[in-house]
Amino acid sequence: MKTIKRLFLTVCLILLALILFFPLSIFIDSLIGKDRIKNLANTVISSKDSLPDVYAYIAKPQGDGPFPVVIMIHEFYGVNEKLISKADLLAQQGYYVIAPDTFRGTSTAWIPRAIYQVINTDQAQVNQDLDKVYAWVQSQPEADMKRVGILGFCYGGRVSLLYSLHNPNMAATVIFYGSSETNPEVLKNLSGPVLGIFGGADESIPLEEVTALENGLEQAGIPHQISVYENQPHAFIVDAEGIKAGGAQAEAWNEMLLFLDENLKSKSFSSNKVSFDYAAPFPWDYYLMLVFEHAIGSASHH
Repeated sequence: MKTIKRLFLTVCLILLALILFFPLSIFIDSLIGKDRIKNLANTVISSKDSLPDVYAYIAKPQGDGPFPVVIMIHEFYGVNEKLISKADLLAQQGYYVIAPDTFRGTSTAWIPRAIYQVINTDQAQVNQDLDKVYAWVQSQPEADMKRVGILGFCYGGRVSLLYSLHNPNMAATVIFYGSSETNPEVLKNLSGPVLGIFGGADESIPLEEVTALENGLEQAGIPHQISVYENQPHAFIVDAEGIKAGGAQAEAWNEMLLFLDENLKSKSFSSNKVSFDYAAPFPWDYYLMLVFEHAIGSASHH
């Protein structure tokens, strides 16, 4: 009987420790990393209203422009060095790249806080901040506002699709392994074509969902290109160094470049559609699987 009581007490203490550990770890990480975004950003987009400023990293091609514009949205970790390396790499291809912080000042490498950031960030708030980014880019002489696209990774892939629904001026949308909307009645409100790139070994996004996205875009009449890279995990496009090393990262990146060249570089864009403010449900199952993927699953080696 005493052994059972000791075992029960031990289990309770372990559970209590875990319950206390994760909130405390999130708080400590927020203190340690309070200046991460300020140190990484090279631009602050100020607001005339009471809303917070938007910090962003800008990467520009050489020359005077104007250049096609790409808004690049980070993963659920937030803006970090890996994203910045990809922004710099894309700018070398002739694109004016802006990578804004959509978490209003937070970035992390700690998975519990990454999830906390996502849960506490409403898409309406993100759209509001990205509208501010879009308005700011309009004032930049190097930016060609008739050729603007958006792309994102993981969390950013979903954000990119939802923002393209909100802002009909997006000439192209690229989703890198982000949870997608699949309803053709929603997708028909997109103005431009969509490229979706997914990993075949990504357990957070079942292949059935990828197929549903492709079918939804087909039924909605939206030009699209959906690719699944066999045996590749979630978040398999890591950084500029990995892309330059070749393999699946380079193949996927080059596929994106061809898509952007065709839809941004080679032609101007205009839309007759209006903003579609879609109240998307929060994809709890996707983010729960992301915890597994990044902690012990196929993406954990990154």
